[in-house]
Amino acid sequence: MVTIKDIAKLANVSTATVSRILNNDATLSVSDETRKKILDLVNELDYKPLRKKSVKTEKKIESFNIGLIFLNDESIDPYFQSIRKGVESTCHQFPINIVSTMVVGKSVITSDTLSELDGLIVIGDIDTKEIKEIYYKNNNIVVVDYLPPHDHNVDVVISDFEGATEQVIDYLLDLGHQEIAFVGGKGLVHGVVSGKMAEKVDVRKSTFEKVIKEKGLYNPLYILEEDWGPANGYSLTKKLIENENQPSAIVVASDPMALGVLRALHESGIHVPNDVSVVSFDDIEAAAYVNPRLSTVKVHGDEMGRTAVKLLYDRLLGRKLPMRVMLPTELIIRDSSSAKKE
Repeated sequence: MVTIKDIAKLANVSTATVSRILNNDATLSVSDETRKKILDLVNELDYKPLRKKSVKTEKKIESFNIGLIFLNDESIDPYFQSIRKGVESTCHQFPINIVSTMVVGKSVITSDTLSELDGLIVIGDIDTKEIKEIYYKNNNIVVVDYLPPHDHNVDVVISDFEGATEQVIDYLLDLGHQEIAFVGGKGLVHGVVSGKMAEKVDVRKSTFEKVIKEKGLYNPLYILEEDWGPANGYSLTKKLIENENQPSAIVVASDPMALGVLRALHESGIHVPNDVSVVSFDDIEAAAYVNPRLSTVKVHGDEMGRTAVKLLYDRLLGRKLPMRVMLPTELIIRDSSSAKKE
């Protein structure tokens, strides 16, 4: 087992210096080069600090303190709330305590705020590279609902959006629809340190375009995206309605956006599903109660959260091999979709 003494010897510093760096001692005067050298050695040698153990029913149980980092999307998309609730409910089943909850853009996220955490669960499109620059236990990270393109050493939990999108298109084609539009949100990856945002392609959009092109049905006027949420679903649909040739079906990237889509169609006198079929993603609670009831892809957000906790606990116990878990989805057919009317 690697010790602080081993790291100190390799870095040619005292054990006290290593200890104070790992504990983010603000009074320590040391160069950035030395600090980086020590943290690199910590990662390279997979150093794990000794931990105090608590006694419970006469058995020694090791407990862990973790943090949650997520985007402030719960206000517009209950899907993210379901992931967080899945995390919180499952932590109670393990010796895991959530001691810090951080919102990108609102919380102060620094090496100091992360230093005492044994692991992190990161929910949403958040740049793990920036997290690793300030979190030295960087193998103990589980990312949920985002697949980091250049980071293969973190655990990941995602849903099969590619397969689900293909299933939705096949379903609509079987109903006789040929003019199919896509309404979605722009993909943005958020930096926790820099505050910068980088664009990414949403897999639902990319899969939709690929399949529609393969079917010879591609129309660039039918591909619309903006920010997420009902308001943008509404405005994009108003823009779609202005086209001379309107689609007979609309695939919407999330249920909250679909609520705006349904509102815009209703105001324009377009009947769902007689004039236009609508199929969405998420299956939030409201999807079964709007009029018409929304056909949608059920994404198991709560199970994604539960899976993330189990993966992190396994990591904390020593697993080194990173894992990626893809959960299946389920197409729920309700009243907002039907066969194309001739």
